[in-house]
Amino acid sequence: MTGRESGGGAWELLAPAAAAPVRGRGRALREALRDAVRSGRLPAGTRLPSTRDLAAELGVSRGLVTEAYEQLTAEGYLVSARGSGTWVGDAVRAAAPGRVRDLAPRRSAAVRVDFTPGLPDLSLFPRAAWAAAYKAALGGLAHRQLGYPDARGLPELRTAVAQLLTRRRGVVADPERLVVCSGVAQALTLVGSALRERGERSVGVEDPGSPEHGRLFAAAGLRAVGLPLDGEGLAAGPLAASGVRAVVTTPAHQFPSGIGYSAARRAQLLEWARSVDGWIVEDDYDGDFRYDREPVGALQGLDPERVVYTGSVSKSLAPGLRLGWLLVPEALAGAVAERKRTMDLGHPVLEQAVMADFMARGGYDRHLRRCRAAYRERRDALVAAVTAAFPGTEVSGIAAGLHVIARVPARYGAAAVFTARAAAAGVAVRTLADYGSAAGPEDGGVSLVLGYAHLSPGDITRGVAALAQSVGPAGAGTGR
Repeated sequence: MTGRESGGGAWELLAPAAAAPVRGRGRALREALRDAVRSGRLPAGTRLPSTRDLAAELGVSRGLVTEAYEQLTAEGYLVSARGSGTWVGDAVRAAAPGRVRDLAPRRSAAVRVDFTPGLPDLSLFPRAAWAAAYKAALGGLAHRQLGYPDARGLPELRTAVAQLLTRRRGVVADPERLVVCSGVAQALTLVGSALRERGERSVGVEDPGSPEHGRLFAAAGLRAVGLPLDGEGLAAGPLAASGVRAVVTTPAHQFPSGIGYSAARRAQLLEWARSVDGWIVEDDYDGDFRYDREPVGALQGLDPERVVYTGSVSKSLAPGLRLGWLLVPEALAGAVAERKRTMDLGHPVLEQAVMADFMARGGYDRHLRRCRAAYRERRDALVAAVTAAFPGTEVSGIAAGLHVIARVPARYGAAAVFTARAAAAGVAVRTLADYGSAAGPEDGGVSLVLGYAHLSPGDITRGVAALAQSVGPAGAGTGR
């Protein structure tokens, strides 16, 4: 193999490395050579100058060049043969450096007002209090605590979360059965893995419900079975007939219908779980936000050996923290803890210590009170604006959470027409059918799922006005 001669180009590429400080010159030369090969500036087959010639051209020692050639030959970038010289190997594929992309979900530039549910107001995040907790946690951690943690979570945080859940949500919270995890998403994956180990192959999910529930259980190898709702919660008949022995529910404030499970339906659901020797997975995704009364306690408190309870700070603080918890029955505790250990060796210790300090100092309770006042005001603004802009609209569901269901009469147009015109006006809205159920109100109207927590009262009023203007007067979108 004769290859292409490098001519004078090779050392021109490497000249900046030769000018590096003496102690770092060898490393700089190696990095410059690697970059030249990776970028294609030194393509495969290019013959490099001899070590003597290159050292003379760069004004460095021959040993420095020899060491660089040997290192890159060992790594596969260069090929060398006695008497034949050194050239760029053909195993390296040039990769042009690309822009680092941010694939985080974000609103389209065409959207002026976004009523998509599920996001809290991130501007309310308590930065000053969090920074103080961070400083305190960092100063208080012993050196040994920065090693590999208990995979279930930092004992201080598990204790603080258990006390919080007992006090605020009425759960039976043993810190020994509590696992700190990366939000509800990881919690459901852990539960799914434990259930599959026990022989389960399917799990019931609410329909309509969160699309993520089915996807997360599918990732754990379980088939999601959609189960219909009625006005009190999961319909008992279809659940019994489904054959599943595990079901995921949102009983405190069902997503997206907005209903709270009735006391009778909660009792029926527990009786079903006992009768089939099964499990209820309770996703308490926004149980802290009730505006007309104290929140109803979690289902788990009625039977902690049948109910797997999970929650997070994604709706109360910020989803970017990726911090949640899982309370598991004794029968599943060992399997879940072991799966957590093998998955990631435990949640980051420093973040856990910060959250533990934040809770212990009362910061979390204060933040929840602040959010609850703000979100109640925004819910009231949304209900008033929607019912005024669309006469005859019914707002259903309990006064809780971060979204409402607004049933707009059929005279304002079919769902497809309604949402298309809204999108054209820069208003993003979702309908109940987007969450798994094609059934709308009996009169054929449109059931809108409107998120409001991330919008100011002024944005809500302007958004509803833009929505009404896009749809037009009653009857304009019906085709009659």
